[in-house]
Amino acid sequence: MGSDVDEGVGKGVDHRRLGRELELFDTDPLIGAGLPYWLPDGAVVRHALEEYVREAERRAGYRHVYSPVLGKRELYEISGHWAHYRDDMFPPMDVGGEQFVLRPSLCPHHAVMFRSRAHSYRELPLRMAELGGMFRSELSGVLGGLTRVRAIGLNDAHVFCTLDQVAGEAAAALRLIREAHAAMGIEAARYRLSLAGPGGKYVDAPEKWARATALLREVLDASGLPYEEAEGEAAFYGPKIDVQVADPAGRESTLSTVQIDFHQPERFDLHYIGADGARHRPVMIHRSVVGSVERAVAHLVEHHAGAFPAWLAPVQLAVLPVSDAEYEAAAGLADRCAGLGLRAEVVGPHHGTLGARIRAARLVPYQLVIGAKEAADGRVSVRLRDGRRLDPLPAAELLERVRGLVAAHSVKLWAD
Repeated sequence: MGSDVDEGVGKGVDHRRLGRELELFDTDPLIGAGLPYWLPDGAVVRHALEEYVREAERRAGYRHVYSPVLGKRELYEISGHWAHYRDDMFPPMDVGGEQFVLRPSLCPHHAVMFRSRAHSYRELPLRMAELGGMFRSELSGVLGGLTRVRAIGLNDAHVFCTLDQVAGEAAAALRLIREAHAAMGIEAARYRLSLAGPGGKYVDAPEKWARATALLREVLDASGLPYEEAEGEAAFYGPKIDVQVADPAGRESTLSTVQIDFHQPERFDLHYIGADGARHRPVMIHRSVVGSVERAVAHLVEHHAGAFPAWLAPVQLAVLPVSDAEYEAAAGLADRCAGLGLRAEVVGPHHGTLGARIRAARLVPYQLVIGAKEAADGRVSVRLRDGRRLDPLPAAELLERVRGLVAAHSVKLWAD
């Protein structure tokens, strides 16, 4: 992948250690295991990632919704989660004679939302997206950092479509995933077609499984991407494409998915009115571009060793006045950055020598040095994170070029 991000920069990096050193996130036993909290710089990274995904989804025709983080036990009995997945769910809470469950997935809520209104075939495909919370009752022994948590922020979406639209929608979702990975400066380790395995873990509907599997194979074959098949890795209701990433130690995890589901539309009695005036059953595509925000950020921390692409960086520009005499000019430049939507921080002489401050800002994409000459003529000396030094530039030109790269979600530090 062509970028200014150093190849292999994340080798040997543990996101738990670096996340604490960079003050991105932390945990506390009083809050509980598997429940990390996000510190301001980590929240910036998370927010930037979420906003990128929402905008990418909006451009791709998705409409965003909000749904509750819990529901009645009956909801998950209908969806099949209670029968097939309850060992990973938190126990029900008794409220007013009814049982409520912290949701392990968003799809039942979205199925109910689709069912709440009548739909014509002209509305399909209907693409519904949400970045919402869900909960998994993970055992304490498997919890770690951001990769295995009990409270998850999931980038989720469900496409309700006709059978003829399934392959095209699944292929479009796969393209959206690849575009997002390119913007994040990461690459898939492999693509996996996850199939059902033996045992009672899966919905017993062989015809639906065969049809969904054939459709996903069609999508993968048409994409030209190499993939492997793996039994026993499917969702309980259907097969899926898993986009695998690897950490610096080579351990794989699933970051993004595309799934085809004939099961829940039937369980929730979903339908639309076709061109013939009759009721027809839609197909439900489950799709996640970056998966859980926690796991995505963990992978980004390790892959980039904290040197995030500029659009994701907590601080994008470090403004370094050489002496106190230039501090006012530096503060004015930081204010201009804020007005342009850029994240800048003034690191003045009270933080140490200029050399020490440059070293401390080594993970910041742009280091802007302002001495007496620069302050007088409105120019800035620029050091890029990768060690390159640019000729002094007018401040307005510099900020406009940086803003353009950030707005484009480029992994390049500078466009020649």
